[in-house]
Amino acid sequence: MYNLETLMEDVERKNPAQPEFHQAVKEVMRSVIDVVNENPVYEKHKILERMIEPDRIISFRVEWEDDAGNLQVNRGYRVQFNNTLGPYKGGLRFHSSVTIGTLKFLGFEQTLKNSLTTLPMGGGKGGSDFNPRGKSDTEILRFCRAFMTELSKYIGPTVDVPAGDIGVGAREIGYLYGQYKRIRNEHTGAMTGKGVGYGGSLIRPEATGFGALYFAQAMLQRKSDTLEGKRVAVSGFGNVAWGAAMKASQLGATVVTISGPDGYIYDEEGVGTPEKWAYMNLLRLSNNDVVAPYAQKFGAVFVPNKKPWEVAVDIALPCAIQNELGLEDAKMLVANGVEYVIEVSNMGCRTEALDYFIEHRIPFAPGKAANAGGVAVSGLEMSQNAMHISWSTDEVDEKLHQIMEKIHASCVKEGTLDDGYVDYVKGANITSFKKVADAMVQLGY
Repeated sequence: MYNLETLMEDVERKNPAQPEFHQAVKEVMRSVIDVVNENPVYEKHKILERMIEPDRIISFRVEWEDDAGNLQVNRGYRVQFNNTLGPYKGGLRFHSSVTIGTLKFLGFEQTLKNSLTTLPMGGGKGGSDFNPRGKSDTEILRFCRAFMTELSKYIGPTVDVPAGDIGVGAREIGYLYGQYKRIRNEHTGAMTGKGVGYGGSLIRPEATGFGALYFAQAMLQRKSDTLEGKRVAVSGFGNVAWGAAMKASQLGATVVTISGPDGYIYDEEGVGTPEKWAYMNLLRLSNNDVVAPYAQKFGAVFVPNKKPWEVAVDIALPCAIQNELGLEDAKMLVANGVEYVIEVSNMGCRTEALDYFIEHRIPFAPGKAANAGGVAVSGLEMSQNAMHISWSTDEVDEKLHQIMEKIHASCVKEGTLDDGYVDYVKGANITSFKKVADAMVQLGY
């Protein structure tokens, strides 16, 4: 029999100074530990211990030359966490905050998220402490080439298929994949998020945000509610926030905030026109990393050095980075009458915040379920590459919608409590865990 406290003591002892990883493991384990204790086969095969431990962690030096001719050195990583269900699949993050602990948390979550999609993908994550902000295009090109020169030894369409993440957009994917082709002399589905002209899938940039709104739509429909007329707070302004703002607006909601490290903007009319979405994209591509210019351009209110969770809204969509929404933010949202919270960033809410939402019976969707649309379309891109075909926008969007509805249904099945409230965190954790665990047992791992 497993005890959560004893299990977590062991995790923290073996993985010191990795708080995000500890948080992610604990959030899952407290949902599934009873399931494991009720199934002797899981205990016999040591499923918990093995699922917490990544298959391997690859670390390498990345040497590149800046525009002044100076040699720069960064660290590169790939955490190949679990390939029980298929090739390792997960993004690359280029940001100064990247550490092994961050990537282990992301790889662990990715394993379970990919399981929810029902597509044949394992979980992994990678990246570097290189920060593209302030770098020239040629510096980013040199770094990407140096990074892929080493990473190419460990990836491939049937082994490990990276994609983009924070700091790795269409430009970086192009540079990375170009170097992979140059080294391996092959054109395969070894990466996703590629440009449509060289093997990418339509609506991939928007997919995470679109999928989150399809999940939200299913949540509301279950309560005989709709997105029509809802006021929505969005954090961030990158690909994820951009896709979420577009789809929320198309479904009848009004997105009144986006945010950056400098603060947030409040747009009473809504971030809901092609011109505003295009400007969000421009901010992202410029590596400017601030949202104040949006307020100046569109006459919105700019609130410096604050997060958007103080605004009274019906729906909150954290779309920026892990642990961006804390307990005090949760209290403000609930006090202001928030009706739904959909975690679109990976582990965007601190444990105390999600517990507060559940305690107050606010429908709360965890990131591993709500933001699975991005990797789902990456999986569809892998399928298109393998079959040497290309689906239309409508075909990809329909498949994405179906996947998100199935994820929602599985969360409801495993997460409905005696009082009728759906604990989506519990539902997502149990569903994803059981699929990976059962496959590990069947494979004799």
